[in-house]
Amino acid sequence: MGRHVLVWDAPNVDMTLANIIDGKPTAKERPDMATLGRWLVDHADPGDDIEACVFVNVAPHVAGPLRGWVLWLLEQGFRVFAKPKDGDSDVDDDMVDHLWSRFDEGDLDAVYVGSNDAKAFLEPLADLLERGVAVSVLGFAEYAGGLTTLEGLRFVDLESVEGLFAEALPRITLESLPTDGRWFEPTGQLGFGTVPRDLDV
Repeated sequence: MGRHVLVWDAPNVDMTLANIIDGKPTAKERPDMATLGRWLVDHADPGDDIEACVFVNVAPHVAGPLRGWVLWLLEQGFRVFAKPKDGDSDVDDDMVDHLWSRFDEGDLDAVYVGSNDAKAFLEPLADLLERGVAVSVLGFAEYAGGLTTLEGLRFVDLESVEGLFAEALPRITLESLPTDGRWFEPTGQLGFGTVPRDLDV
């Protein structure tokens, strides 16, 4: 029996979604965390100790509305680490510290990191890989930088988790085009765009 730990970087995932949809994500665009919980259980063996943790950075103006979501997460079996938002503060260090505390306790077989923040996670995840821990990152490939190419790490595109999103996201991804091709719809009006960049193709 081993331990599986998920740490979910809620501020980063939300910010990345905002970039993808060019606006503030609503419940329709956000991932269904209950689906994520089932996915995590399905990737463990019977008897494994599974811990799923959501990390949030709480600005004063969202503390009230966020409470309902936190209560719902707790009902779904997630642990929640909430920290006041103070200036440029974030929860990256808290997530890394939690992974290492679980490693120090022993029997850590696998970690799952829901984030696109290569700057915060690349080095500690490489260290965990070297120590024999299976590491998976759940994110969006076009925003995750070196987390998609770290040797030994499994990168899982969030949209590949069946049922995680209610609708397909309007992503501009050219790495996984369907065989028959795909149309991309304009986001601006003809004649009012900026001067195109010089492309070396």
